[in-house]
Amino acid sequence: MSDIVTLDINEVLRQLPHRYPFLLVDRVLECHKGKSIRALKNITYNEPYFPGHFPQRPVMPGVMIIEALAQAAGILAFVTAGVYPDDETRFYFVGIDEARFRKPVEPGDQLILTATLQRQMRGIWKFGAVAYVDDKEVASASLMVAPETGKGAA
Repeated sequence: MSDIVTLDINEVLRQLPHRYPFLLVDRVLECHKGKSIRALKNITYNEPYFPGHFPQRPVMPGVMIIEALAQAAGILAFVTAGVYPDDETRFYFVGIDEARFRKPVEPGDQLILTATLQRQMRGIWKFGAVAYVDDKEVASASLMVAPETGKGAA
């Protein structure tokens, strides 16, 4: 059995507790359990933040790019742990370091979200995450997630 997983939107919905308008992963292109993930977010003009950010030139807010990266990392954590989110099992975004934004993300772009599991220690999962558009890095960060306190996700 291969440790490479691909997920369509239905399986993404099983792997993440997020829903519209805050679900920011459309598809998982490949997930290597315990190692890395590569996922896709299609950026459309219909995103709820574009009317205000910015009306004359719609640009995806950097915080939303980071959230999309965190969701991809969360899927990798769930797949690695072999669990699904429910009322007792959740991973929460608990830290971000070294965030960098290099290029605007606009409607029509395909945002490729990557995360690599760097370490798992004392319930904290640390990931290196990079977002790309057309093979060009647009954002990166070091992200940390943790399971809900007292629960068995990790």
